Amino acid sequence: MSRIRIAVDAHAIGRRQTGNEVYVRSLIQRYPRLAPEMDFIGYICSEEAREWAPASFELAKVAGNPFVRLGYDLSAKLRRDRPDVVHVQYTAPLACPAPIVVTIHDVSYLDHPQYLPYTRAKQLQITVRRTVRRAAKIITVSEFSRQRIAAAYGLDPAEIVVTPNASQDHFRLMNRESAMRKVREKLGIDRPYLLNVGDLHPRKNQIGMVRAFRELLAAHPELPHLLVMAGKHTWFAPRVIEEVRRCGLQERVVFTRFVDDEFLPTLYNAADLFVFPSFYEGFGLPAIEAMACGRPVVCSGATALPEVVDGAALLFDPASTGEQMRAMRDVLIDRELSQRMEKKSLQRSKFFDWRETAQRTLDVYQEVAGERRQTRKVREKELVVR
Repeated sequence: MSRIRIAVDAHAIGRRQTGNEVYVRSLIQRYPRLAPEMDFIGYICSEEAREWAPASFELAKVAGNPFVRLGYDLSAKLRRDRPDVVHVQYTAPLACPAPIVVTIHDVSYLDHPQYLPYTRAKQLQITVRRTVRRAAKIITVSEFSRQRIAAAYGLDPAEIVVTPNASQDHFRLMNRESAMRKVREKLGIDRPYLLNVGDLHPRKNQIGMVRAFRELLAAHPELPHLLVMAGKHTWFAPRVIEEVRRCGLQERVVFTRFVDDEFLPTLYNAADLFVFPSFYEGFGLPAIEAMACGRPVVCSGATALPEVVDGAALLFDPASTGEQMRAMRDVLIDRELSQRMEKKSLQRSKFFDWRETAQRTLDVYQEVAGERRQTRKVREKELVVR
């Protein structure tokens, strides 16, 4: 039997597309060892992506412009390369000559389109629906997202495969003194801090977090902590920055902007507390990264987060400034509670493993490729009979 050929749309790698980039990068790095019987080709936009791709991967450049990539370029490359399966995130190219496996992390563009620029929300509403109709298999990252995808597109939830995200191997417990020293040297942060990781975005609820932090300092002025926000400055960033100014917290809030994956574990390890107040998450990977680094976590009790943290974090209503403030306070003031949560964090993070997720994804490819080859055999027999 000929080898199965898998195409992966890896355009997110090297483009700082946060969760989407981590997802595809973490999968492809594990594929060669788990599936030596398969051949892989990755479609990339950035030269930086070559550093992350396995040596055995065949790579091809596609256009960075999404309209060109999805409208023409990727389709042309797929016709040339003739894979058995193509794996995309959210949106497949207009013309796709191979069965599609699509990963949909969440349907926030349907549930809360106000969190996205109007044109982006509309584009996803149109293109993902078209991709879902054409897909041989749909993958998602949590039970919450599986149920929401099924309801949104009229599908049987059993038809959707859940393969959870995980922290990468280098997110692990470090010596805290060493981590704090490195943070001081690199970022000039020489005080204890609360950490939030994620692009500045309305659904991430950083404005609510800033308000809760203001209340925390008002109630406990003895606390020396800063609030550190690590993430890209998007179109929404001016709103967050203005809220910091309005609350008079310019000296207590630090914006690091994007932090690369090499330094991010150090930033987690040096934090006294990780805060994740999102209104909407399909998974919530930063919470698991923080847990893998042994940090206590307080997070929103909305959408997928209770499922992901599963009792290892303190939950709060993301719409309640008071609840969020009290969660922060309880961990910072009660050292015994903080230590218990550190242990729970490490235990919970071990439930997620990229190797297992990669294997389950490969199983999906195998199933779809097998169905395609079986269909081809049936057609060939029918032609012989005719």
